[in-house]
Amino acid sequence: MEKKPFKALLQHEAIAVAVSGGPDSMALAYLVTRWTEKNNGPRIHIICVDHGLRSEAAAEAEMVGQVSKAWPKARHFVVKWEGEKPTQRVQESAREARYDLIEAHCRAYDIKALVLGHHGDDQAETVLFRLAKGSGLDGLSGMRPMQQRGDLNLYRPLLDIPKDDILSFCAAEKIPFIDDPSNNKEQYARVRLRQSRAVLEREGITAKRLGVTAKRLDRAREALDYYADLSFHTARIFYDTDRIVFNYGALRYLPYEILLRVIVLGMEALHPTVGYKPRMEKLEALISDLLVQDKMKPRTLGGVILSRNGSELTLVREHAK
Repeated sequence: MEKKPFKALLQHEAIAVAVSGGPDSMALAYLVTRWTEKNNGPRIHIICVDHGLRSEAAAEAEMVGQVSKAWPKARHFVVKWEGEKPTQRVQESAREARYDLIEAHCRAYDIKALVLGHHGDDQAETVLFRLAKGSGLDGLSGMRPMQQRGDLNLYRPLLDIPKDDILSFCAAEKIPFIDDPSNNKEQYARVRLRQSRAVLEREGITAKRLGVTAKRLDRAREALDYYADLSFHTARIFYDTDRIVFNYGALRYLPYEILLRVIVLGMEALHPTVGYKPRMEKLEALISDLLVQDKMKPRTLGGVILSRNGSELTLVREHAK
């Protein structure tokens, strides 16, 4: 399997690898640790998250710990999701809890890099899942090989590798792994999408083609972000941590998508720690009102109050003193 994607990790003194015990994360941990040993790379924290959702989780984390004893420069950690567990949106909630727990661990050890085992089949499922939810271009561009999440740099070096290749690699290298039974429960949307793969592939909608489409859409997203960032700085006439004022005359004739992204950039600048965008429907409704009204009464969205009076568009952080 290709190991070049790991080169970016050399800039870090220590990295974290999220390991569930499944074949993808076990193969990833094996590759990273072997590559680190060969290249005198960073120290490695192998992090298992015990969600407390299955009784087998503790034993699975222990298995990872036992295997990782043979991995050079690696230390094994288990972090637990305490408290009540949700009864709805279980997988989505568990995923967010997993990120939160790993981020907390990384902050405690001053680690800035997290390596994840998402592979080509995961990318295809992500694109299909977001398509089913009506996502726009950003969502359909899928997961990125490198991405910022707060203070963490996320790396996904296996994103172009099919799941079958990972399973073959595990067999060839005798890497043990576990099968999570929740991956076969039909109440989860991602599982149902996974089970529909045979039908989709007969129509040419393969994981590889979905991955290629995601890359092309990601290129388009990068271009839109570039021009939105340029317009954001060109049209801005005042900026501090609580308020941004734009020259609306410099924004009003921008393409709709660029204007929308400029507004989002303003929201993110005023609330850099929120980590998510307002719902697209609400953003689109706001932009539509902005374009047709000479004066727009103050509207609150995503913790930001927006208003327009004549030639000025103002964004103010809600509850700003």
